[in-house]
Amino acid sequence: MDDRTWPCPQWADQCLPPDRPIKSACSSVCLLHNHTAGPQRQPVQVHLRSSVYLFTMAAPKKVCIIGSGNWGSAIAKIVGANAAQNSKFDDTVKMWVFEESVNGRKLTEIINTDHENVKYLPGHKLPANVLAVPDLVEASSDADILVFVIPHQFIGKVCETMKGKIKGDALGISLIKGVDEGPDGLKLISDVIQEKLGITMSVLMGANIANEVADEKFCETTIGCKNKNHGALLKELMQTNNFRVTVVEEYDVVEICGALKNIVAVGAGFCDGLGFGDNTKAAVIRLGLMEMIAFARIFCTAGPVSSATFLESCGVADLITTCYGGRNRKVAEAFVKTGKSIEELEKEMLNGQKLQGPATAAEVYLILKHKNLIDK
Repeated sequence: MDDRTWPCPQWADQCLPPDRPIKSACSSVCLLHNHTAGPQRQPVQVHLRSSVYLFTMAAPKKVCIIGSGNWGSAIAKIVGANAAQNSKFDDTVKMWVFEESVNGRKLTEIINTDHENVKYLPGHKLPANVLAVPDLVEASSDADILVFVIPHQFIGKVCETMKGKIKGDALGISLIKGVDEGPDGLKLISDVIQEKLGITMSVLMGANIANEVADEKFCETTIGCKNKNHGALLKELMQTNNFRVTVVEEYDVVEICGALKNIVAVGAGFCDGLGFGDNTKAAVIRLGLMEMIAFARIFCTAGPVSSATFLESCGVADLITTCYGGRNRKVAEAFVKTGKSIEELEKEMLNGQKLQGPATAAEVYLILKHKNLIDK
């Protein structure tokens, strides 16, 4: 057979050395076509140009999404569809759902029966292979890839529940936008997870308003990952034609951008509430970006802090979209106009979702105070 009639091109791409293009092979190649019936990959001998290669097909990676809010459900739509089509990943994607009652029915039951998160992402069908699980340990214990997407205020409790009950070699990726105030100042959420669970962490941040991602409107995002192989695998899990992924190594800068932009968005919302106009709002965004860069250059010590990372989706693009379309801007505007507290407005306007901007601002203030940098 030639390369046009190769029965399983995805396995050819993964297994064959790049300097050995497929031109002819004996009938034993057809064994590749039959292995997909079960999850265990069997060694297959492929005779190619009189040479024998022995391949052991790796077991597909099991994925668990920790969180099921607006953004978590939008990501579940992408991850579920990709996992169903890519043999590197197990078909079933588990999603931990904090159990709630919606119109007299359990939310997990609704998701698993109707394939829709009617509370947090109404109007969008989730892939049938996304399985809602109300027990956190049950959802995550056998996962090879853990996607964290919950409000950053809850990460400590979640990690304590999972500690010692997950695979030690699991890969984690955080989509959580926020920082933690540690005893020595700033702590990234990915670092908190890594320390508590002992797993390798990456991050994903970008100009990604959840409803627009779920609508499959084109956008970009950034994965920050120190390991190139892990980055390539996570890109395969996340990328679609309309959700384009760039991988960079400065994971700490990517994460800082995702946290700090919510503070700037609160300032942009204040501008809107006060009627200051687009010129003033543009100044707040520009000055906010400069503050973000200055902050990162002090606190991101894992490696270099390049200006190029701020030009990725995690930087200026996420800042712009959040300052015009995000929930932090929306609630901050209402704060000025109504005189109600942030807590009241969060309950009234966000349908159970949580704001990140005000909490992150409070934590950043304490971090700066601890470092005697308030004047900066």
